[in-house]
Amino acid sequence: MMPIFSGTEMSSSPEKTHQQGETVYVEAKDLPVYCPGPNAPLWSMHPRVYIEIVQTGGAICPYCGTAYQLKEGEKVHGH
Repeated sequence: MMPIFSGTEMSSSPEKTHQQGETVYVEAKDLPVYCPGPNAPLWSMHPRVYIEIVQTGGAICPYCGTAYQLKEGEKVHGH
């Protein structure tokens, strides 16, 4: 499962979490994308939703407004 991280890119540091309304850039290896991630703080919890970004390259979580964007140049295979 993929953790959600702060900043503008995914990171291998699981203690970081996203903030409401920010854009999270993901790589193909991070798919499938879901929100909130397993390390999200309690205040940001909402029902888990999978975010479809393969077709359009990006999408917004309907609960918290976090935008997820596939990094430029990423090639998605088998999704």
